[in-house]
Amino acid sequence: MDIDELLDFQPARTLKRAPDGDGDGDFEGMFKRKAVEAPQKKNYEDMTDEERLALVMELDEDKTAEMDDGTVKRMILNLEKKYTKNQELRIKHTEQPEKFMESEIELHVEVGKCLTIATQPQLFPVLVQCKGVKLIVSLLGHPNSDIVLGVVDLLHELTDTDVINEAIDDALELVEALVQNQIMSVLVQVLEALDEKNEDEAKGLHNILGIAENLVEADPELADHAFTQGLLAWILNRLKVRSFDQNKLYCSELLAILLQSSVSNRTQLGNIEGIDTMLQALALYKRRNPQIAEEQEMMHNLFDSLCLSLLASENRDIFLKGEGVELMILMLREKKMSRPPALKVLNFALQGDEGINCCAKFIDVYGLRSLFPCFVKTPGKKVKRGGFSEQEWVEHVTSIISHLLRNLSGSQLQRLMNKFVEDDHLKVDRLVELHLFYLYRAKAVDRDIEEEKLQLEDVDEEKENEFYMKRLDVGLFTLQRLNYIILSIGTAGISTVFDRVRQLLNLKGETLEPVREIMQEYADSLGDDKNKANEEKLNINHMINQLT
Repeated sequence: MDIDELLDFQPARTLKRAPDGDGDGDFEGMFKRKAVEAPQKKNYEDMTDEERLALVMELDEDKTAEMDDGTVKRMILNLEKKYTKNQELRIKHTEQPEKFMESEIELHVEVGKCLTIATQPQLFPVLVQCKGVKLIVSLLGHPNSDIVLGVVDLLHELTDTDVINEAIDDALELVEALVQNQIMSVLVQVLEALDEKNEDEAKGLHNILGIAENLVEADPELADHAFTQGLLAWILNRLKVRSFDQNKLYCSELLAILLQSSVSNRTQLGNIEGIDTMLQALALYKRRNPQIAEEQEMMHNLFDSLCLSLLASENRDIFLKGEGVELMILMLREKKMSRPPALKVLNFALQGDEGINCCAKFIDVYGLRSLFPCFVKTPGKKVKRGGFSEQEWVEHVTSIISHLLRNLSGSQLQRLMNKFVEDDHLKVDRLVELHLFYLYRAKAVDRDIEEEKLQLEDVDEEKENEFYMKRLDVGLFTLQRLNYIILSIGTAGISTVFDRVRQLLNLKGETLEPVREIMQEYADSLGDDKNKANEEKLNINHMINQLT
């Protein structure tokens, strides 16, 4: 059935919705667009809404046809012809849109027919060879937004993860061709032109974000293009909108993916005000909780993105100047759902040499007042409601204290040490309590591992790594942080600390020997290179030698 027959087709009037007016089709019913050349209302009297529905139904029937190389080539040839005809008519009748409306309908239908190519990914190389990709990308610049949205739907289907995985090598040819045609840059131009107040265009925006995600999943190296071709900047700008919706959620997801996949994106984020944008977006949750689960998910995506960005040392100073430390401390104090992920951000911000200034700021703005209540008591159900386990909570708190012990000096370090002495060594009591809890868990899994080793003829490196992961799962890393704190405060010249630790351990029939063993194992794992890790190793060994 050719396009003339389709246009003449008269189906039964079975639409469930009440028709508007006398049933004559307003062209905006099919193409609700903003045409630069002809902004006035456009009528297409020869086609009703029912006939347009029939076209879609006919298109669905066409999808069942068997496809081969020739089918794809004919589809692209027909698409090119319809596009060329439409362009010629648009140029010829710029001020008379009714004269190119029919060609616009035909082009839109032809784009829809190409959706069937997505069902045969093994034919993607044919699509590339006949320059179909270049034609499809060029259609994204069409002034009719409905045609553009149709092309977006097509690309979304072509790059679908399941489709790509079905024939990965063939699909990667398509991905490469899209990259060669500057697909990211073109998609950003479309994003900037869409109006989210229009439901169809809002859905199209969502699909464009899906295309970008699909491309990065197919080839993670393409994440770098997100910065160079403007997608990262557009996402950050979209996140500035205060109200929540599904597209804002998707932007937060895609931001986390792009930062996870690209070191360059993390580094460049600060140059395009990305840190400040995320802090402003998260500031909404310092005194209120997300209203729905999807909004909570978005909040966590933004926190994760902030943590990833802080892996780049260049962003620590930006975070500090943007009052990120103060914001996280305020979240700890307010005890909302943002409290657990705020701990995680502080863990990332304070670690390493790059975190020295953040550690100093943390003390200066009285961060210890908000931190140690988190150490003395784990919130339980509130932690789980915030998306964290109790083990994660303790891990982040103890890691923050460890960073402070490493990076502080002078009076600021003394202020931290005093916290463990005040209230009759209350924090030391909690420290030993957590040490014993995680020590017993570690001992239990160590026994299981030893029993499993006895049943194995040989334990290779892969198996050793598996055993080590089991130990980490029960909290070995947290135990190491706790023992580092015990060593640091116990060897800092405050004699009453070790006395209190020994007293509490003796009550449980334990000694300081496990602390020595665990920290020696940790120090040995740091290696012998002449770098910062070696300095830490020497420092730990020095503290171990002071144990008596």
